[in-house]
Amino acid sequence: MPTDRVVRRLAAVLAIDMVGYSRHMEADEAGTIARQKVHRREVIDPVLKEHSGRIAKTMGDGLLVEFGSVVDALECAVRIQRGIARLEAKVPRQHRIAYRAGINLGDIVIDGDDILGDGVNIAARLEALAEPGGIFISASVFEQVVGKLDIAFDNLGEQQVKNIRKPVRIYRVRLEIMADSMESQPAGSSGAVKPAIAVLPFQDMSPERDQEYFADGISEDIITELARNQAFFVTARNSTFTYKGKPVDVKQVAGELGVRYVLEGSVRKGGSRVRITAQLIDASTGNHVWAERYDRELDDIFTVQDEITTSIVGVVAPELIGAEMQRARRRDPAGMGAWDLVMRANWHAWRLTVEDSAEAKKFATQAIGLDPRMARARVVHAMCDIWDVLYGWSGNPLKSLASAHEMARAAVEIDPRDAEAHTILGVVTLFTRDFDDAPRRLETALRLNANLAFPYMWGGGYYAFTSEGAKAREYLTRALRLSPRDPANCWTYAFFGLAEFSEERYEEAAEWALKSIHQQPDFPTAHRLLAASYGQKGDAAKAEAALEGLLAVAPGTTIASTRAGVPWKDPAIMDRYLGALRKAGLREQ
Repeated sequence: MPTDRVVRRLAAVLAIDMVGYSRHMEADEAGTIARQKVHRREVIDPVLKEHSGRIAKTMGDGLLVEFGSVVDALECAVRIQRGIARLEAKVPRQHRIAYRAGINLGDIVIDGDDILGDGVNIAARLEALAEPGGIFISASVFEQVVGKLDIAFDNLGEQQVKNIRKPVRIYRVRLEIMADSMESQPAGSSGAVKPAIAVLPFQDMSPERDQEYFADGISEDIITELARNQAFFVTARNSTFTYKGKPVDVKQVAGELGVRYVLEGSVRKGGSRVRITAQLIDASTGNHVWAERYDRELDDIFTVQDEITTSIVGVVAPELIGAEMQRARRRDPAGMGAWDLVMRANWHAWRLTVEDSAEAKKFATQAIGLDPRMARARVVHAMCDIWDVLYGWSGNPLKSLASAHEMARAAVEIDPRDAEAHTILGVVTLFTRDFDDAPRRLETALRLNANLAFPYMWGGGYYAFTSEGAKAREYLTRALRLSPRDPANCWTYAFFGLAEFSEERYEEAAEWALKSIHQQPDFPTAHRLLAASYGQKGDAAKAEAALEGLLAVAPGTTIASTRAGVPWKDPAIMDRYLGALRKAGLREQ
């Protein structure tokens, strides 16, 4: 005899309801219903739609929602709780409405539009246990989302819940760690905030286990120095050192600390030598972003500690940003938040083409629209305004320079601790020929973050353009030492070459230009330097070929645009540079 087959599927289930519904209704029935409608219209329904949540059941004070993605379910719950908190912020505390939420991943039974089964029951039990304004999740949810979101969790252990035979391991979503960053975003904005990194205590792997103090010192110094960088959050020592001496699962640590990246390492001493290893891991994938090994003589422990710290910090920051740019490239721009839009803008900016400059400014403008206090978006926009002037891409160079100055100045005002913002303001003043203010701006950036290659690179550029070759080489060498794999090093190589050109060392200038082109084939500054170097040497064939390369990547380049864009301080060197480009065949207008 045929029987109806029960339809099941695996789904993420969100149970959410109002805390103290009866109390609120008794105190102000009409007002409670009206506020609940506002919550649905302005927060809950739009967020559910964005995350493809299907409402399976509506109660008077809550909802049961099905998701195909666990990440969507948790992101949705977090955004709802934050959105409700914002709406209720002006209401006296004793009268505020709050919601509880529980999320489970499990097998559900389909009954028309309704959903049933243990997968649903566990979500409802978790919701009942959660604090007002809080979210509880099951272990099945935690295992799927850990390391994928900038959210931390508290492990509450296994608990017996009503009508469920087996104990359920419960995790509390630690919403308070996101309060500052979430509140900085306009209501309704989407996407992730800037990433976070945790530096785990370096392990002492020495046979005698006598280097623990050295390993701890390196870890602490790295945390301190990374915290100077405003591009990401750094977890405090007190949190990361709770993992000292314990076996570590990177994904679990990332989930518990609410970080996307984890830096871990080890120290091993043998005789008078010490070997330090470090690796940066993307916790969402488990993949290594960067890894390095350092071997040193342990003559002066503090000198070695400082040197290793500087080396690691200088590399980690650009590697992390590089990983974030690649991550943003894989996302649909329509669903990106302010941080991802800035990372997409950053990626385009460093490609150094007229089309990419326009795309970078578009994404940066969108980021500013979502988060007007996103200083880094203005840094990228200002940088592209400068590129537009430097390479003749702007129809109105004065307007572009004014835009660059306004963007850079606003970035510094928004975040006076951001070394990159001060750097780009220094770059703007260099290109506006304010040779007194530019070095002050760049030195301010270095005082804020002495381990950031960016101000050293542009400091080297400043001294190249002001014909201070020795100082230029000092700064540029430091930039390369701090960040040897930085994609921006095409600029560092070009600045080395410009310093050589100013001292009439044209063969060396050409070699640096070729090195820069090898790293970034479409880099107009390097092609222009190569054409000028060969032109001044009198090598007509090579100069002509170099000019062809320049005009292929920057067809708007002329003697006039070069005079307007390249900030040589000494008029005699400017005349020599332009004369060399004329010898290569560059047209006047």
